[in-house]
Amino acid sequence: MENLALIDSFSEFKDDKLIDRVTLMAILEDVFRNALKKKYGSDDNFDIIINPDKGDLEIWRNRIVVADGEVEDENEEISLSDARKIEDDFEVGEDVSEEVKLIDLGRRSILALRQNLISKIHEHDNTNIYKHFKELEGDIYTAEVHHIRHRAVILLDDDGNEIILPKDKQIPSDFFRKGDNVRGIIESVELKGNKPSIVMSRASPIFLEKLFEQEIPEVFDGLITVKKVVRIPGEKAKVAVDSYDDRIDPVGACVGMKGSRIHGIVRELGNENIDVINYTNNLNLFITRALSPARVTSIKINEETKRAEVILKPEEVSKAIGRGGHNIRLAGQLTGYEIDVLREGAEEDVELTEFSDEIEEWIIDEFKKIGLDTAKSILEQDMNFLVSRIDLEEETIQEVINILKEEFEE
Repeated sequence: MENLALIDSFSEFKDDKLIDRVTLMAILEDVFRNALKKKYGSDDNFDIIINPDKGDLEIWRNRIVVADGEVEDENEEISLSDARKIEDDFEVGEDVSEEVKLIDLGRRSILALRQNLISKIHEHDNTNIYKHFKELEGDIYTAEVHHIRHRAVILLDDDGNEIILPKDKQIPSDFFRKGDNVRGIIESVELKGNKPSIVMSRASPIFLEKLFEQEIPEVFDGLITVKKVVRIPGEKAKVAVDSYDDRIDPVGACVGMKGSRIHGIVRELGNENIDVINYTNNLNLFITRALSPARVTSIKINEETKRAEVILKPEEVSKAIGRGGHNIRLAGQLTGYEIDVLREGAEEDVELTEFSDEIEEWIIDEFKKIGLDTAKSILEQDMNFLVSRIDLEEETIQEVINILKEEFEE
């Protein structure tokens, strides 16, 4: 096979892989030099001439003419009689350039050349894919469900790139079928070996922030700033927004008339409950807003310990805590303060941990999970409410109530 014919057959990779001609030629030179090293021990005395426009390639081997019988290195030296077979006027000490045909490398080397070229082009493609997706980290991306596994969904984009959506990066209510289009953010891109690993997330707070940018024009234009996003994927989220233009109501603009603007975002996130809150530098006011829909009576803040004691009327406590303790947990994450809920007139209340001799610690922890950490906070609740919110048998809850009642009857 002539050099040019082999180059033409290699050029199919250019069309298949959308690799430019010059890059292909650079890869070709590297591949051929590796083949020459294997065949001759060194490629230092070889010239490889590539014409990117024509796509042809020539290999020339340069050797010094030495007297017959004095050849020590056959790769770099040629005997006078062999040199004169090329041209009959060569003399000792002159340089001889001789073209090397692919057939001289041997059939096995030619097959290895092709395999090496495929490997190099894949490596080049993977590097380009890695760079491309690395620039997209934190951006929303859409891909199609290709394969559903137990711990991850495998997606393919329009270019056939594989994207992984792990189970822990999905919203709990997510349900996918093959062929579904899925939106998420490109969370991380890493090279594992020579292959890029692209991970998508739908559970990240950044995904919600980017949805605001995509769905709400004022956020996209920079008129409204998303200051912070916290979320429990598929359950509840809180988004603090601000505007430097007093004429714009950031919350109203984000929510829209009758929730029209935020409805699409809520639907995308599996009906996640989204609270949009006006950001403020006034910490007391910010914590009050973060605990919405509960109405706060008063707040005492300790900036050193990053704790806030919030006093509410008894009927507001369950609102502040929220289902499963989600509201108070997210309010704490949004403000950066650990929030302790106290009830008006609860001075005589007793911490639940004081009953550890009579109530097992794991049972106390179950009550704490929904923000009930004092005796009165439990006694104020309806039994139906406690049964529906706490992962305990009704009989166990009743036993706890009886123990707490005895404390106050005494």
